[in-house]
Amino acid sequence: MPNIIACRLASYGDYQDRAWTHLPQIGIRNVEIPAPSLEELPAVKKRLADHGLTATSLQGKTDIKEPNAADVLKLQFEACVALGAKILFLSLKAGETDRSVVWQRMRAIGDLARSFGVTVGVETHPDLATNGDVGLETMKAVNHPNVRINFDTANIYFYNRNRTAVGELSKVIDYVGSVHLKDTPGGFEEWTFPVLGTGVVDFPAVFKMLGDRGFEGPYTMELEGTQGVERNEAEQLEYIADSAAYLRRIGALA
Repeated sequence: MPNIIACRLASYGDYQDRAWTHLPQIGIRNVEIPAPSLEELPAVKKRLADHGLTATSLQGKTDIKEPNAADVLKLQFEACVALGAKILFLSLKAGETDRSVVWQRMRAIGDLARSFGVTVGVETHPDLATNGDVGLETMKAVNHPNVRINFDTANIYFYNRNRTAVGELSKVIDYVGSVHLKDTPGGFEEWTFPVLGTGVVDFPAVFKMLGDRGFEGPYTMELEGTQGVERNEAEQLEYIADSAAYLRRIGALA
C-alpha cells in the first residue's frame, strides 16, 4: 500500500486559503486541520469534499493538567468520526502535575478515543514526549493502544542536543501512531525548518524503519518556515511544492 502523505494546512502560513486548490495540484489529497466545532463541521466537510481532500488527522486541544482533560475531547472525537479522521493530534504538557494522575487522565483519553475508533497522537514536545526516552516512558506508563506518539522528525533536534531523528525513532517505533515530516539544520532551539530533504533528517531511513513495521501513515508535512523570514504567496507555495517533490523523489509519495 502507498504511504498516506498529508499536509498540515498551517504549513501555508498566511496563505492557507490557497492550500485547498494547491495541494491537489501537487498530488497531495490528505490534510491535517484543526478540529472544527459542531457548527463549523458541515461547511468544513463540504469544503473538503469540493476539493477532493481527506482529513486524515485533526489537531485537538486539551489541558492534561485539568481533571476534565478527557471530557473536553468528546466533541473533537465526534468531529474525527464525522470527517473520517483516524488520528487526533495533541500537544500535552504535564508541568508539575503528579505523573500518576497524568497517566490516569491519558488512559481516560485513550478509553474515550477507542469508543470513537480514533487514536490520539501525542506530539514530540516537552514534557511527555520530548525525545525517545521520555516518550517511551510515557507510552509504557499509560499503556493504552489508542494513545500513541506523533513522531516529529525535526522536534527531536529542536528540543534536544546530540540526538537524531533515526536514533530516537528506534526507541519509540512500536508506539508511533502518526508522523510530522519536518526538516531542520539540526540546531538546538533553532527555528529553521527548510524544504524537506535540505536539512539533516534522514527521511529515507525514517520511511524504511516505519515501513518495515507496516506503518503507512499518516505522514503529515508540517512546514513551519524560518523565524524572521517572510515569504510571499508564490514563495510559500514553492516551499510546499518542493517538499512534496522531494518525497516523490525518494519514493515516499506516489
